[in-house]
Amino acid sequence: MHKAYLGLGSNIDARKNILSAMNTLEVTFDKVAFSPVYECPAVGFEGGDFLNLVACVYTSMQPLELKHYLFELENRHGRDRNAPRWSSRTLDIDILLFDDLYLISPQLEIPRKEILDCAHVLKPLADLAPDLLHPTERITINELWTRFPDRQATLKPVTL
Repeated sequence: MHKAYLGLGSNIDARKNILSAMNTLEVTFDKVAFSPVYECPAVGFEGGDFLNLVACVYTSMQPLELKHYLFELENRHGRDRNAPRWSSRTLDIDILLFDDLYLISPQLEIPRKEILDCAHVLKPLADLAPDLLHPTERITINELWTRFPDRQATLKPVTL
């Protein structure tokens, strides 16, 4: 079994879409764990606040197979593929980490660079897996969060 960390986000019917995605992941995968959920402003565009969290799943899928599964899950939640890249969305799910894999291809990038760049990705990952080693930085996720320059980012814990 492979261990994958997934970043989930939504700012359109966010509570409904995040809860539905979480339920689907729990049904699909044998073992699932979730970080706390955070509300934060949209990054890179004007839009409503996002709900963000990280899920850890155990899967027999290979990385591209998992990516395609998550793409279809986003589609089932009304993801608009014609919208600009930086825009509001019903559901966004990215593979952040997959085992200790390092992969850069036109289809997939693992580890996902947003781990190092975005508080709304790094903080929930640090909550869920503080002692996990980042595969290329070779320090723990908690240490990455401790060193993060914008730790004061507007991340508000929320209960769904």
